[in-house]
This record gives sequence, C-alpha cells and structure tokens, in this order.
Amino acid sequence: MPTLSEKLQNAVPELVAEVTLYPAAKLTKRLGWGCLCSVSKASSGSGYDGWPLLKEPLAPGETRRVGFVFLSGEEAATIFRKAGAFYLWEGCFVGEAVVVLENG
Repeated sequence: MPTLSEKLQNAVPELVAEVTLYPAAKLTKRLGWGCLCSVSKASSGSGYDGWPLLKEPLAPGETRRVGFVFLSGEEAATIFRKAGAFYLWEGCFVGEAVVVLENG
C-alpha cells in the first residue's frame, strides 16, 4: 500500500499558490506534511485540510510556488481561489499562501 508521500508525488494540484513559511514555523516542511488551511486568521482551528505538494523541502522564512491538494477537493480550492489567499495553521499560523493559478 502506498504511503501518503508516495500518493502526493503523483497528485495533480487543485490550485497553485505562492507560499511563505513564517520563520516562527521552526521546522522545515517536506512532502507529506499537511496542515489546516483557513481564509482568515480570525478563524484559527477551522478550515480545510490541505497538503502542499513540496518537490523540495520548504524551510522557515522561505517563499516558493507550490501546488496544493485538499481533503475536500474542489470545494476548498474554490473557496481559496475566491479569497485569493489563505493561511496555514499547525497549532499556530505557520505560513500564508497567495493563489497564483487555479490548477497545475
């Protein structure tokens, strides 16, 4: 049975965003890492489960264009496209993403 990372290697992005990982995130993120994605910092703890399709590790303080897939699929992608940006939550806000393309 394939691992999550193996499944994500072949995933087609539901949207592409310019992602900035905040320096406070502390740990480098790799393929297989997922987080809660929210359109507002006022709504911590609510949002959609998302996985950035990281071809290379993303370190705190870095910004990179990254594809995303979501547990809720197109429902989440549509909401984030309309918002134009979203925030990454992992116990606290660890980054932000600005939508640049609708899909890969």
